[in-house]
Order: sequence, then C-alpha cells, then structure tokens
Amino acid sequence: MTRLLIIEDNPELLANLYDFFEPLGYLLSEARDGPTGLSMALQQDYDVILLDLMLPRLDGLTLCRKLRQEFQIATPIIMLTARDPIDDRVEGLAQGADDYLVKPFSLKELDARIQALVRRAQGRQVQGVLSWHDLQVDSRVPQAWRQGQTIALTPTTHKILLSLIRAAPAVVKKQQLEYLLWGDAPPEGGALRTHLHDLRQHIDKGFTPPLIETVHGVGLRMHTPEPPNTATR
Repeated sequence: MTRLLIIEDNPELLANLYDFFEPLGYLLSEARDGPTGLSMALQQDYDVILLDLMLPRLDGLTLCRKLRQEFQIATPIIMLTARDPIDDRVEGLAQGADDYLVKPFSLKELDARIQALVRRAQGRQVQGVLSWHDLQVDSRVPQAWRQGQTIALTPTTHKILLSLIRAAPAVVKKQQLEYLLWGDAPPEGGALRTHLHDLRQHIDKGFTPPLIETVHGVGLRMHTPEPPNTATR
C-alpha cells in the first residue's frame, strides 16, 4: 500500500485526489498549511509527498528545503503548482523536489509519476535499512541491529535515531529533534533528555565504540569511529 502525504490547501483538488487514489489502494493523509505538513512529514513515514508551492503560513519551497537540509528527510517529493515559469521549476528541483507538475494535471500521469518515484526509492534503500558503522536500523519499524544483536526501539527513539543517521555525520540540533517529535508544542521538562537516555541505553550500552555523541550547546550526531591502527613496527 502506497502512503501518500498531500500538503495542499485547495479543497476541490483534495477531494479529486481522494476520489481517484483511494479506490486504487493508496493510504492518504492531508495537511492544509505548511507547518502542519512539515510536522506530519517529520512524524510519520510516507512513500511520496505531494507538495503545493503556494501554502498558508509556510510556502512549499521553504518546506521542501527544511525537509531536505534541516531534517535530512529523503521521502520523494512531487511539487504541485499553478505557476509554470521555468525559474520556479528549477528552484523547486534545486530545493530537493524530485518531480514537478503544473496544475491542472492528469491524475493518471500523477499516479504514474508516484509509482516511478516509489520504485526508484526502493532501489536506493535496500529493504528499508539504514546503516552507520556496525549499526543497522529498519526505517519502517522500530528495530535495529548492532554486532549481531537485535535491538527493539520505541517509536520515539526510532525517530530520533533515523534523524541522526540520515544527517550523519552532521549535527542535529536539539530544537530540530523536538520539532521532529512534537511539532510546535514540545512538552515541558526533560522529555527529550529522557528519550535520548533510553536510546543510548539500547544503542551504546555494552557496545564499543559509543555511536551517539553530544555536541555541547548544539545538539547530537553520530560518532565517526577512527579506523583501527594497522601500523606495524
């Protein structure tokens, strides 16, 4: 079943998309403004995102850039727009969109483009597993493996770990992790600290070297282990 996130504020277009894609077996979710769409894209896994260029509160280009550059989300994105200047298309692709359709468009063509992106993404990511050093993480279910041991994760620690691996070796800011987990309404207190402690207990405790590294005052990143010293006398 293909999971589709539609970030679009036109109710008539949304209705047409539901009427066409639900009978084909698609699982659809919708957001009608940019911040809601960004939050949903970060908190759930989707096969493809349909992203309108002109959105309330946060435009599609900025949203696309945030997904790609700030949060390292690789979900294929098809940008939808009523405008057709070549500069708009170039800018959309430059910000990380995978494809571009100008309204009005054929729903059959959109379906074909979605399926092409799904096949391409499946080819890039073998069985949905991401790897870092001796750690492997399933991107679809909260499970990981390290040094032959299976590690069960919570949905929250799973999201954090995926974010760190996708960004590696770059630092992920704590504010980005809070937005990833809770959107604009993070809980008070040390909720993030508690989840990070839990993640470290599962991923690093009992293993060498530790892989989750705190960059004080900034955030976290995946540690890059030094290669073994193979020098001989």
